[in-house]
Amino acid sequence: MKSAWMINTLLGLLLVAACQPSKAPKTEEPDEAVVPVRTVKVTEETRTEPIVVAGTVASKEEARLSFKVGGMVARVLVREGQAVRQGQLLATLDMTEIDAQVSQAQFAADKAGRDLKRVQNMLRDTAATLEQMQNASTGFDLAQQQLRIAQFNQAHARIVSPLNGTVTRKLMNEGELAGAGSPVLVVSSTQPNDWVVRVGVSDRDWARLRVGDKATIRLDAYPESTFQGTVTQLAQAADPTNKLYEVEVRIAPAGNRLATGLFAQVELQSSRSRSYVVVPVEALVEGTGRQGFVYVHDQGKARKVPVTIGYLDGQQVLLEAGLEAGSEVITAGSAFLTEDAKINLR
Repeated sequence: MKSAWMINTLLGLLLVAACQPSKAPKTEEPDEAVVPVRTVKVTEETRTEPIVVAGTVASKEEARLSFKVGGMVARVLVREGQAVRQGQLLATLDMTEIDAQVSQAQFAADKAGRDLKRVQNMLRDTAATLEQMQNASTGFDLAQQQLRIAQFNQAHARIVSPLNGTVTRKLMNEGELAGAGSPVLVVSSTQPNDWVVRVGVSDRDWARLRVGDKATIRLDAYPESTFQGTVTQLAQAADPTNKLYEVEVRIAPAGNRLATGLFAQVELQSSRSRSYVVVPVEALVEGTGRQGFVYVHDQGKARKVPVTIGYLDGQQVLLEAGLEAGSEVITAGSAFLTEDAKINLR
């Protein structure tokens, strides 16, 4: 009887256990993926990198010649490319109107002189007042000044070369109406020491240059030759069109024949050095222009840092800002990283 009771109790307990809902097995959440990477210590270097720009050859002594007064162009005595000497007559206006103005001013001056003499005689005879005498004297002086103006315009109704050189541009022909001050001819000096190359540089490069800095120049016209130059002038304002600062480099022809407009490749050697942070090129993960990003090791995690690129030097990137020397920059494995990703150094 006792055995039967124990058996019934055990069966009851088993039945209760079978009716209980089964519990799902406990699953462990996987750990966050750890990316294996390699790092390199960031170093700092001081360099004087060249500034490479393009420009054109021009004459330092260049004159844009025009007439003092407007008028009809009567003669242009030179052509483009022609050599001229200092003092040579290059062009003249039709003098009909200008000569008439001189004659008119001369007649007015003669009349003012006669009027002044007449009033002086009348003043001695007390037939004229002192005020009349002063007015006549003033009129005579004004007439003399008008005559000087007319004679000056007459003398400058012709163009004379101010230097020895070449006519590089002819902007007007005979029979055209020239305005006062409108360029008619452009004359450039051809002396060996008057050749320069004009280039445009950014504000950052302009700040690094000084008058006297050296330059190496290559011309497409002489592909086998290398010319030496010196910075002679730095613009104090940017060109409003392209926002660049003009730099003038005097070039030594070294016996070669130069001409205005020759294309030049110029490598400027700045006398001022600059400090850069140097990283391997594979550390740069993305970039646009001068801006880029690298990953650095920060307490077992990857941290994305924006950097400013100076320039590339072979397998190295020289950075101007963003990192400090001594940081650990990630090189291998950076393509698989995200911000704050766990990393494992290998």
